[in-house]
Amino acid sequence: MANVNIKFNGKDFLLSCDDGQEEHLEELLTHINQKFSNLKNDLGNIGESKLLLITSVQIMDEYFETKKKVEQKKNELKNLSNKFKELKSLIYDYRDKKEEEMKQLSQDYEDFKKEIEKNKEDYEKIIESAADEIENFVEKANLENPVQ
Repeated sequence: MANVNIKFNGKDFLLSCDDGQEEHLEELLTHINQKFSNLKNDLGNIGESKLLLITSVQIMDEYFETKKKVEQKKNELKNLSNKFKELKSLIYDYRDKKEEEMKQLSQDYEDFKKEIEKNKEDYEKIIESAADEIENFVEKANLENPVQ
């Protein structure tokens, strides 16, 4: 345990604290002493006990207000975190849906490409067949009506 000499309301006090906490204790006591001195200046000398009580009430009020704000911020952070998780889920769902659509479009493209290739082959067969029939027709016509 460490000992810290402090001055409060013009009086010296020796306080103990855990080793390494001396600066923190001095900082706290500086804050309390400032509040006490401000109240003493504002309210006059209404007695040390009453000033200590009012100082304690003000410090507790600050503490509880800070605690409320911390809880409020925790709730806001929790809500934001939940919204972020929801948004993240929506993004993943959207991504999965778009990937599925892209797969389907790719499959449709491949099917369409195969259909075009088949139609091209069928068209070439039809053209070839029509050309053969025309050629046969012309040959028959030449045989039946030789050129004179």
